[in-house]
Amino acid sequence: MDKVVHFEIPVDDLKRAENFYKVVFGWSINPEPEMNYTILRTVDIDENYMPKEKGAINGGMLKRQDPIKNPVITISVDDIDASLKKVEKSGGKVIRKKLQVGDMGFAAYFQDTEGNVLGVWQNIK
Repeated sequence: MDKVVHFEIPVDDLKRAENFYKVVFGWSINPEPEMNYTILRTVDIDENYMPKEKGAINGGMLKRQDPIKNPVITISVDDIDASLKKVEKSGGKVIRKKLQVGDMGFAAYFQDTEGNVLGVWQNIK
């Protein structure tokens, strides 16, 4: 089974939202201005940036924009291209094509048959 490995929260005011999640939940907030993204850590990570606690996930925060208007869960897959083909074959729609994220992996967004936007992620091996 492919697993949920990440979440994203779209926001209107990054500074306000960063403060909210830090104060309310004690999350570690790590802005990445060159990426227009904020990394959210809900749990400590290991040397490979993976959560140390089994079953825990970390996430990110970005400015609300099309197509990311609501929180997104991201699913890890072995082959992002094959998964996106399955999405389309099963009635879904690719809404942001595969994009390389640094030297970490590849990401894409899709819309399921119910109109929900989700993400898929493939690690670079």
